[in-house]
Amino acid sequence: MNSETAYTVLIALVAVERLAELLVARRNAAWSLARGGVEYGRGHYPAMVLLHTALLAGCLLEVHYAARPFVPALGWPMLALALGAQGLRWWCIRTLGPRWNTRVIVVPGLPLVSGGPYRWLRHPNYLAVVVEGFALPLVHTAWVTAFCFTALNAWLLAARLRCEDAALIRCRAAA
Repeated sequence: MNSETAYTVLIALVAVERLAELLVARRNAAWSLARGGVEYGRGHYPAMVLLHTALLAGCLLEVHYAARPFVPALGWPMLALALGAQGLRWWCIRTLGPRWNTRVIVVPGLPLVSGGPYRWLRHPNYLAVVVEGFALPLVHTAWVTAFCFTALNAWLLAARLRCEDAALIRCRAAA
């Protein structure tokens, strides 16, 4: 198997993983809403879905059409970072349990989670997103995708963090 084919398989596996996340998120959204959860930031969610879809498409398009090579000295460390980011993401999902979501849904009255990676970081899932968004394209030197995603994600993530922090403050104040 050549490196382009292996990279395509990697991106396909990440896409399947994303679909699994969406299924978990849908189930968790129903759980949260059934307990009085309130959704915030609906306006930026479609942009987030589009950006994350574009990341995967950009990885494949750039590697296949711009003939980006696999450079082992870059590719292997970036693969390790991308896999580490996946591990962190699933640690977050496991730690938050039914409260984890791809949307911002807060159930009033529930305490903030302070276990798992939340013991050290306020938003560890977003660290995973940032690392993966930079590392996954660079596994096969798709540097344009890495930098474009990183720049656009920084802008979107700033809005998302403001929304999420404000939602948590509002719910804590109402409790």
